[in-house]
Amino acid sequence: MFTGIVQELGRVVAVSPAAGAARLTLAADLLADCALGDSVAVDGVCLTVAARDGETVVMDVMGETLRRTSLGAVQPGDGVNLELAVTPDTRLGGHLVQGHVDGVGTVLRRVTTPRWDDVTVALPDGLAKYVVEKGSICLHGVSLTVVAVDGDDVTVSLIPETLRRTTWGTAEVGSTVNVEVDVLAKYVERLLASRDGGGS
Repeated sequence: MFTGIVQELGRVVAVSPAAGAARLTLAADLLADCALGDSVAVDGVCLTVAARDGETVVMDVMGETLRRTSLGAVQPGDGVNLELAVTPDTRLGGHLVQGHVDGVGTVLRRVTTPRWDDVTVALPDGLAKYVVEKGSICLHGVSLTVVAVDGDDVTVSLIPETLRRTTWGTAEVGSTVNVEVDVLAKYVERLLASRDGGGS
């Protein structure tokens, strides 16, 4: 479990394809304290530390994850948003994030102002119903407040701190981003469907 508060901007050191899967080698100061088996959110995707060497760790990425997230396109030298799994004494500064990506969105528009950037992301089909204005959404591992929803398009505002500390500082129009909607909305939908005899 995560909160969507990125702790460090890491770097992809190597990508090693392996029979429909891949191994990612990542570098960041944050990773120096990781143990084998620890969970780390990488651009919003929950991955497990499989090997480590100082500030470098190796993580296995299944074919399913490569197909359903933007990690299938990462290259050595790319920056990635990193967050360690929460602990009982972690501050919940964002919202409950599982690291289970629902789909990949695309940056449609970006408007820069002196104090913040407004960014509009096109969501994959079927996800907008879980998003509400002033609710939370996790985009590329970052917990953000929804400013507006227009069909399948979601707009968020990025403060200077977010722009400095995450890959959102350099994300361009056309960039792909991992999307995780609020899990509570999905549970509510499931419960209501069960109550109504399995309908949607």
